[in-house]
Amino acid sequence: MWLSANSLADSGSKTQPIDRRIAITIDDLPWAATNDGGWQANTSDDSLRIARHHKQLMAAMKKAKAPVVGFVNEGKLYANGDLQPKRVAMLEDWLKAGFDLGNHTFGHLSLHDVSLADYQRDILKGENLLRPMLARRGKTPQWFRHPYLRTGRTIEDKAAVQNILISHGYRIAPVTVDNSDSIWALAYRKTLENGRDKDIMIRLRQEYVPYMLAKVDFYERTSIALLGYNLPHVWLLHANELNAVTYADLIATIRKRGYRFVSLEEAMQDDAYKRPDEFKGRFGPSWLHRWAIAEKKPRVFYEGEPTVPQWVMDLAGVDSE
Repeated sequence: MWLSANSLADSGSKTQPIDRRIAITIDDLPWAATNDGGWQANTSDDSLRIARHHKQLMAAMKKAKAPVVGFVNEGKLYANGDLQPKRVAMLEDWLKAGFDLGNHTFGHLSLHDVSLADYQRDILKGENLLRPMLARRGKTPQWFRHPYLRTGRTIEDKAAVQNILISHGYRIAPVTVDNSDSIWALAYRKTLENGRDKDIMIRLRQEYVPYMLAKVDFYERTSIALLGYNLPHVWLLHANELNAVTYADLIATIRKRGYRFVSLEEAMQDDAYKRPDEFKGRFGPSWLHRWAIAEKKPRVFYEGEPTVPQWVMDLAGVDSE
């Protein structure tokens, strides 16, 4: 009889303690926008709000004392072609606080929509400022995160990009705990911009944290069902207003679940991450799902993943996750 991820995790947890470790990664630095190709701070009010939330996120991260790798889109450092010193200073804040930075390409291009040559140019353009910024601290960029988690539609494309990254000293940062925090954040941002309905903002914050915990629980069960144990996870978040105001609660909630926050380097030491990424689909799912698809797991294996409530989707103005 086929056992679901839930039943396997439940049975495993009764026989031995579950190793709970998780690495935090935050995408779309210096700040996520409502579209991935540019910066949305078009007014002084936008800029002030982003500066305030950036400061709030940095304070929460420092207080949490958990390692974080932030992934930079250098295109967001510019406005109308001009480099914006205040946006560069936001990245400097990360480094001054002791956090690491990785490359997320210049323009957040999808590998599935551009040529390999264009994608390579965008990777290298995405380190024009990042590499010297890290060099001033005796470091080099070592982590790369694919935009949209799209790593190639063919094995040949995947191998070509991997060779490009290796030649420039990069390692791919996978994701095991995927989620739709960007949809929640878009709903929150729109509420901020459209009258600041306090009741809606409170509800978004209160329901967002349990949603994110449910995602962690789901991928914990999935890991146990697929691998026989709970691997050290890599958690995807984005630099946005909602995560700025809920970061402390997110960290406290995950810690209460029994998780210990570790560096991305420590998480990646697990043998599971040596498995090849053979996924060739259109989208960019969790690496746990990629490995499960490679093993031809039945459809029931993927059931039970938490979804964004319809009222949040409506607020965000999106039709699907």
